[in-house]
Amino acid sequence: MSAESGGRTGLQGKLSQWLRGRRPNEAAAGDEGGREALLLAAAGAGLPLAPAAHPAPGYRCSCDRVGCPTPARHPVSFAWQTQSTTDRAQIERWARHQPQANFITATGMVHDVLDVPLEAGREALERLLGSGIEVGPVAESDDGRLLFFTLTRGTPADEDEWWPCELDCHPETADEHPGLRWHCRGSYVLVPPARLPGDQSVHWVRGLEHPLPDPLSLLEVLTDACARYVGEEPDHASAAWPLRR
Repeated sequence: MSAESGGRTGLQGKLSQWLRGRRPNEAAAGDEGGREALLLAAAGAGLPLAPAAHPAPGYRCSCDRVGCPTPARHPVSFAWQTQSTTDRAQIERWARHQPQANFITATGMVHDVLDVPLEAGREALERLLGSGIEVGPVAESDDGRLLFFTLTRGTPADEDEWWPCELDCHPETADEHPGLRWHCRGSYVLVPPARLPGDQSVHWVRGLEHPLPDPLSLLEVLTDACARYVGEEPDHASAAWPLRR
């Protein structure tokens, strides 16, 4: 059909080929070999990775910033967007030379992430699966969020074709989006396995063997669940209109 459809089919085939017969969430995240295998599986599925900070004693962050507002949740380099890679050898070097490091995955290149409150996300996941809607990889963060990994909505070459959506979320604006956060171009999320302060973690609840879906196929159910979570009526029209071309 379209070039976009062909690209999605190719990505789904790449995901299936890389992870056929294995479930990455079965690897022990606390085991160094399991950690590296999960990171390589994510990279092999096309998710670009870069090293991130990790927890330090006393609920602190490994970075040098005093009072870091996002401890263990941010990249270690300001150049994370250009540094992010799927190169296996580079990721192996990072993982082995920085054994405590978390990793982020840069969104808006291959994939986006729909990031919702845990309670709303679990409700939405149950509804989506019960309705037979294809759901891709899903990660759970012990700090109370569920992350739905989807195909990206695109990064057009012509900047005039790009516009922000009111649901877009960048890491520095996360606190302003207590409900649904849409991580796309210019944003990132932690990729499992990741450790958070207080012996918390980010881990897969649905692994990367599940093909990445179109984000719009999940959006209505997620906005419904989030609206109930915050006690508001969902407005599907205002939520979805900026996404249409």
